[in-house]
Amino acid sequence: MKAVGYIRVSTDEQARDGVSLDNQQSRIEAFCVAKDWNLERVYSDEGKTGSNLNREGIQELIGDCRKRKFDVVVIYKLDRLTRSVKDLGYLIELFDKTGVAFSSVSDNFDTTTANGKLVLNILGSVAQWERDIISERTRDALSHKKSELEVYSPLPLGYEAGEDGRLIENEAELATVKQVRALRKQGFSYQQIADSLNGAGVPTKQGKRWYKSTVRYLAGNQLYA
Repeated sequence: MKAVGYIRVSTDEQARDGVSLDNQQSRIEAFCVAKDWNLERVYSDEGKTGSNLNREGIQELIGDCRKRKFDVVVIYKLDRLTRSVKDLGYLIELFDKTGVAFSSVSDNFDTTTANGKLVLNILGSVAQWERDIISERTRDALSHKKSELEVYSPLPLGYEAGEDGRLIENEAELATVKQVRALRKQGFSYQQIADSLNGAGVPTKQGKRWYKSTVRYLAGNQLYA
């Protein structure tokens, strides 16, 4: 089986024997020998945080994973790969789609086995749960801002940001909103309304062309109800 390793240290960890690059690599090499795997390469990121995937080594590993250049990724410890549950979920999904196994020396799981796959599925479920929670909180916060007419981004058509942090009406833009909603009530399609606005030279909030998706959002936005 073709194996590759991944090692990482952040700046404040480089002096610690437990996570030094040399120590991680030697543990990965010994693990692969015990598994009778051929360790072809070790990707490395030195002095890089694990809070995101903006690292040359991990990005190169991701690219080679998509090309299916190896069968299994081996790490010394899970937090060497990432400290982000969101990024862990992304990597788990990537490994699964490309058919690449995933093993951690210290965390004692190996997805070439049934038990290892179970552990990784649990980790993936936790990552998905966190993404869903963040999405719900964001949606609830945005809904509250809309209901209280507080400024949020992007600014909706018909409103500007007031100095007090609240939305203030822009009469000219609100006239466009009323026109869109009136045409929709008359039975015009989203595309027909978009074409009409573009033909009349009416700009969007960003000064761009109208599309049916933009009209659909405007016609259904509860802010204007």
